[in-house]
Amino acid sequence: MTALVDIAGLDVAFPLRRSLFARPRLLRAVAGVDLAIGRGEVVGLVGESGSGKTTLARAVMRLVAPTAGQIRFDGIDITHRDRAAMRALRRRMQMIFQDPYSSLNPRLRVRDIIGEAYAIHGIGTPRDRRERAEAMLARVGLPADALDRFPHEFSGGQRQRIGIARALATGAEFVVADEPVSALDVSVQAQVLNLLQDLQQSLGLAMLFIAHDLGVVQHISDRIVVLYLGRVMEVAPSDVLYTQPRHPYTAALLGATPARLRGEIPSPLSPPSGCVFRTRCPYAIAPCASVVPRLIEVTPGHAKACIRDDVLRG
Repeated sequence: MTALVDIAGLDVAFPLRRSLFARPRLLRAVAGVDLAIGRGEVVGLVGESGSGKTTLARAVMRLVAPTAGQIRFDGIDITHRDRAAMRALRRRMQMIFQDPYSSLNPRLRVRDIIGEAYAIHGIGTPRDRRERAEAMLARVGLPADALDRFPHEFSGGQRQRIGIARALATGAEFVVADEPVSALDVSVQAQVLNLLQDLQQSLGLAMLFIAHDLGVVQHISDRIVVLYLGRVMEVAPSDVLYTQPRHPYTAALLGATPARLRGEIPSPLSPPSGCVFRTRCPYAIAPCASVVPRLIEVTPGHAKACIRDDVLRG
């Protein structure tokens, strides 16, 4: 599968100061992430709150600046492209945000929310943009008269459909969906999830789908990446990950082992040495405190970052 998005050694760190004269401390939100997303592929990204999922997604979209590493989109290095240079690519890569209440401008009618995307990217003419917007709304299951209404007149699920319509209006090939159903009622989540799956298949979209609910990710993803404190713990095809998790963190998230996670996720300001998961891992051994595990393939397409098995074998 040809990679549409190719991420290598990606780091994102934020300097934090306690006071004007204090030396800044680095909050390393993403650390050494390698990830490729193929054309038409859905990659799920899971992990607890504080794992760095949203920061990784925003870095891929160049909404935050990477500290190190490389991001390539369709073979183009976008790691350090400025805002003007990114604009030409924005219509091909779009984002669906988590909160459908805050991600839509409450002062704009839906026709302007969607029409803004056409205007910014010079798509169509002012006359035919309403027709384009109507067609886009129909595609996400909303009537044409929704164009003349404001966001507060819709339910949460309907607002998220408007957000999806806006993201796809430009003809995007790659979409980052940042927990797009977590703010919705349970009864509505399945409807929006099914809509996203239908659109992904009919449009051939590549997608990075972020969620903390592993059941949601399994439903829509081809592959799943498990993130912890900014580092990739495990990568595997969706069905394999759920039936044969190889990393203790993945197994704990799935409830596949009697062991449960101990304590809270550490602060990224002072992550544990060696394996960042070791302080909560029920199987940690002495070398875990000093060795940063590399992501190594254990079976074709299935990789994990854990040294325990290798040490015990050696």
